[in-house]
Amino acid sequence: MRIGEVADKAGVSVRALRYYEEQDLLQADRSPGGQRHYSDKAVPQVWLIQQLYAAGLPSRVVRQVLQCLDAGEVPPKLLEEMEAQRVRVEQQIANLLAVRDRLDRVIANTQNPGPDCFHKR
Repeated sequence: MRIGEVADKAGVSVRALRYYEEQDLLQADRSPGGQRHYSDKAVPQVWLIQQLYAAGLPSRVVRQVLQCLDAGEVPPKLLEEMEAQRVRVEQQIANLLAVRDRLDRVIANTQNPGPDCFHKR
């Protein structure tokens, strides 16, 4: 697949794909004219890269995770780092849930103000 096709199917920009290549997260073959050609595995790999970035992992760790998936092994040091990242993500989830709960209370109080509320709609 050409770069534009991968970008469309993966829902990312062409610039993002070039960045992933620069970070050694995604590989493409080159035609004699210099055009990038990606394998069919590129789209799911881009989705995984996006998920790992969304989880807050740096490129260095994303690269290691992708290498482990290819090799089928995870070095103990990387496993420790991934477990620490998971703890960090769990804390982010807890923080977001607390924010959501506060927003729910504000919305409920706004929609159904108590008798002492001076809120006017």
